[in-house]
Amino acid sequence: MSQSIVLTNVRIIDPSRNVDEIGAVIVKDGVIVAAGKDANNQGTPEATEVKDCNGLVAVPGLVDARVFVGEPGAEHRETIESASRAAAVGGVTSFIAMPDTDPVIDDIALVEFMQKNARDKAIVNVYPAAALTKGLAGTEMTEFGLLREAGAVCFTNGRRPLHDTLILRRAMTYAREFGAVVALETRDKYLGAGGVMNEGLLASWLGLSGIPREAEIIPLERDLRVAGLTKGAYHAAQLSVPESAEAIEVARKRGANVTCGVSINNLTLNENDIGEYRTFFKLSPPLRSEDDRVKMVEALAKGTIDIVVSSHDPQDVDTKRLPFADAADGAIGLETLLAAALRLYHDGSVPLMRLIDALSTRPAAIFGLEAGTLKPGAKADIALIDLEEPWILSKDAIVSRSKNTPFENARFTGRVVQTYVAGKLVHAL
Repeated sequence: MSQSIVLTNVRIIDPSRNVDEIGAVIVKDGVIVAAGKDANNQGTPEATEVKDCNGLVAVPGLVDARVFVGEPGAEHRETIESASRAAAVGGVTSFIAMPDTDPVIDDIALVEFMQKNARDKAIVNVYPAAALTKGLAGTEMTEFGLLREAGAVCFTNGRRPLHDTLILRRAMTYAREFGAVVALETRDKYLGAGGVMNEGLLASWLGLSGIPREAEIIPLERDLRVAGLTKGAYHAAQLSVPESAEAIEVARKRGANVTCGVSINNLTLNENDIGEYRTFFKLSPPLRSEDDRVKMVEALAKGTIDIVVSSHDPQDVDTKRLPFADAADGAIGLETLLAAALRLYHDGSVPLMRLIDALSTRPAAIFGLEAGTLKPGAKADIALIDLEEPWILSKDAIVSRSKNTPFENARFTGRVVQTYVAGKLVHAL
């Protein structure tokens, strides 16, 4: 049975109820009984641990909608178990696992494999996403109805964009019938071909081929039109340029059911961080200019961008310790998602309520997950945060099996001190 706890004298931020107040969180048998200032007067259940959280903030556990794990097929990079431990350190209590595994998660047996492994080994909630096309090849749709029934929470081609417009139309029509979201990368296979970083002056100086912003905007515009045509739920997985956010706004005004996300990397880093060919900063979408980064932060604060994801993508030395153009894209991020995001709070760019909404409540709502709230009756998935604790990320402290973080030796202010999943303590400093 899960523990029963009472967190007292804690600042509670719960975007699902627009609550920001000092009070208590009462948890009994893994379920929230009360959370707020009114909970101070409700007594303490028997056999309950009481923790004084003066100076700390309690928020709904984070929900990361874009996580790559190596299991099955590349367990040396990451397993479901190791990813879940990394998530707990970062205050992430639920994540959606992408289908880019070997074999690809494109049939019922593999969805069930992911769920069983998650139940047996993970210390946070793991939700499988199913491949939109068989083998992620982009040519033949998977069995949406059966995969949805088996527990797939959305359909995506993971890292691979979908180029066939007719398949996209059919996929979104089917997904609509099953109440599912189609989540896609937007990268044109021709404009983006061969590019390894943002197209611009810096790429020219470094002698590297660039990826123009139009490589993202053009397929996004197409997807948004198809979303409007089919009335399906469409989610642009990772946007990196402000013109994309503007396109989302226009599509919404036309009545399309569309949402979008942004990687924490594109909110807190820019192309200059690549420096002298630092491959841990080789990402997809690429790090853009500082002007782009600032405008994406503004779009997040405004609510045009719905959610923030870690895009946790473990890579090992065999794929990263290479010349920049040859290195794989991707960086780990589960452990640093919140700490990096808090930079936007501390510099006044994004209010804390909006930030927690984008990291927890909104992704849970988009993908229909039982998470993202501290309301009575909800599972007690909670992250306790010290907003002012200074710390430095050292390579030795990284829990993930892979160490390809762009934040090695970075200084942060604000840290998760405890993480609870269904009332059970799964991480403590």
